[in-house]
Order: sequence, then C-alpha cells, then structure tokens
Amino acid sequence: MHFTDFDVDLFLRDYWQKKPLLIRNPWAAWVNPLEPDELAGLACEEGVESRLIGQGDGRWMVEHGPLPEDRFGAMGRSPWTLLVQAVDMHVPAVAALVAPFRFIPNWRIDDVMVSYATDGGGVGAHYDQYDVFLIQGLGRRRWQVGGRCDADTPLMLHEDLRLLADFQSEAEWVLEPGDILYVPPGVAHKGVAVGDNCMTYSIGFRAPSRSELVEQFCAHVVGGMEDDDRYADPDLTIQANPGEIGAAALARLQAMVGDALSDRAAFARWFGEYSSERKYPELDFRPEEPIAVEDVRELVEEGVALCRNPASRFAFVAAGEDAVTLFVDGESHDCSGDVAVLARQICAADSVLIDPVLMEADEAMALVVTLYNEGSVSFLTED
Repeated sequence: MHFTDFDVDLFLRDYWQKKPLLIRNPWAAWVNPLEPDELAGLACEEGVESRLIGQGDGRWMVEHGPLPEDRFGAMGRSPWTLLVQAVDMHVPAVAALVAPFRFIPNWRIDDVMVSYATDGGGVGAHYDQYDVFLIQGLGRRRWQVGGRCDADTPLMLHEDLRLLADFQSEAEWVLEPGDILYVPPGVAHKGVAVGDNCMTYSIGFRAPSRSELVEQFCAHVVGGMEDDDRYADPDLTIQANPGEIGAAALARLQAMVGDALSDRAAFARWFGEYSSERKYPELDFRPEEPIAVEDVRELVEEGVALCRNPASRFAFVAAGEDAVTLFVDGESHDCSGDVAVLARQICAADSVLIDPVLMEADEAMALVVTLYNEGSVSFLTED
C-alpha cells in the first residue's frame, strides 16, 4: 500500500511535532488489512500483548490478555474496546502499513497497535509522549483534539489508564476508512467509535527520554569499567581549609565522569544496539533448520527476495566512506565494502533482491547466514 496524495516535505516542515493534521484518504486504494475476528484471535494468544477496556456505571475497566475466546460475547451492549499491541509482528499485511511512513527513520518506529471498538467505545481522553498516526481501518470514529499537556496536567486516578481529568476539545473530525489523523507528542486527544465494527491502526514512534538515555548509557559504561580506575591527585598541595572541596579536585572529578561518557563512537555503538533490541525479545523466531551457505547462494541466484522479519529492528551508523556498523536485534555487525552496500540495502527496504555479485564476498554471505539463523530475515519463496 502506498500514498498517492501526500506532501512529505510539507508535512515535516509544518506539522511534524508541531500540530495535528487530518489526512483524508491518501491511499492509492485503501484495503483494511485485518478482520475483527482475526484481531480477537490474536488477543487470545499467549505472547501477544492485549487489553480489553470496558465502560459502565461511570467506571473504566481494564482486563489484560490473553483473553478467553468467549470473553467478547459476554461483553453485552456496553461500549468496549480491544487493543492489541505490535500486530505488525504477527500479520504481514499490517506490517505493510508502515512502509509509507518510512520518511521517519526506522529506529524511531515502535509498532502498530490495532483497536476494535463497539459503538461509543474508546479509551478516554489522554495524551501520548510520542508521535502517532491513527489510520481508520473499518467503520467510523470521531476524534477530538485539545491542547498541549505535560507532567503537570491533572490526570484521573486509575491503575491502568492515564486519562485526563479535564479535556477541552479544540477541533473535531469523523474519520472514514482510509483517513489518517496525525497527533504530535503531548497533544490531548479522544476517539469514540461511531457505530460498531470500528477498527483503528495506530502507528506509534519511540522517543527516548533524557533520563532513560543517561541511565542506560551510564549503566553500559559502568559495566565495562575496572575498579582500580580511581581518582588520583599526585600534585596535591596544602590548602587553607581542609573542609573545602577545591576547584582543582572538582574539575578532575567531573572530567573523570565526562571523559567516560564523551566517547562518540562508543555511544553510537551502544545506542545502535540498545535501540535495535526487539520489542519482545522473549519471542524466538529462529528457523527450525539453520541455513547453509550453499542454500543462500542458490536462493540469491534464483532471484528470491530477502525479507526482514517485521519483529526485528534494523539500523546502521556510517563508519567511514565505505563502511557502516549494522545493528540488528541488539547486535552490531561491522561492515565494509560490498558488505556495507548489502547492509544499507537491507535497512532501506522490507525486502530486497540481492545482487549475486555481492554474495561472492565471504563476509556478505556470512552476514546473511547469521541474520537468517537468528530469525531476523527470511527468503520469500512462493510456497
């Protein structure tokens, strides 16, 4: 699926992280990629993160999956909503929805959450700390957007939901199938299903907090330090007051910390590995039978496409004129020459036809074999 009427440059300049935008059906031909029954089936599976949100008697009720198969039939006529996270990892047609949004770097993309709601269903007024594109799949949903929110914005008391205590709508639209609403971080919004069989696909983006980056990178750096790397002051002289922490000592102490954290190359490698870790690392996608070099060579020569696993995360950092560090599922791979060309190609598209010439390099072959046997890529065959 792709867009036929969407100005990416205009969007990034005037709307991205600035203000909401309603995008009326920009698709060449919108086709809902998932049926409600299929979504309900996913919510019943182990290893799939899901929530069932009900409304009744002025209260919000949340039930976490996996859900029993007969649960939906027992919901009655009160409005309810089913939310299933990371559906793109399980349904290729849903993963394909991300392709038109690849003008945002891969490392920023989180997942595609899918919701199903009965008439009047929703999750209440709230705000997110990340950008989101809300694609209407089936039915209709009324969206309202409000003002900017932050940590000081009052919230309702609830264990599982971060609902706004006071929501004031500033704009309102009813979305039809194929329509998209973009909501920047911190903007209050509220969606309510208009009629039954309302399905919405939410493409969310990651935005690490400063505290998260500092905490995780510092923990990584500390993990590689030696205990005997300590403060030293061989040039110590007598000071007027022994109670003072002198300026020279403070400068030396701060430098010990700053120097340890200022290695740009070390930070780049750490962040590449950290940001490419799978959302659900406990899921095992490794093939039952490892692939051999001869099999890879035959598949490439036959023109079989190499495809990324939608559950895997791929990114790279340039490491010189013809070299990159490739990051896949939390692991780093140093690539140069033809292997770097291959790494860039794999990162650029969900599937790629590999030039057989590239596979003449042992390093390129080894990379493909490693990624395949880790379950990060597969070959798209007809059967």
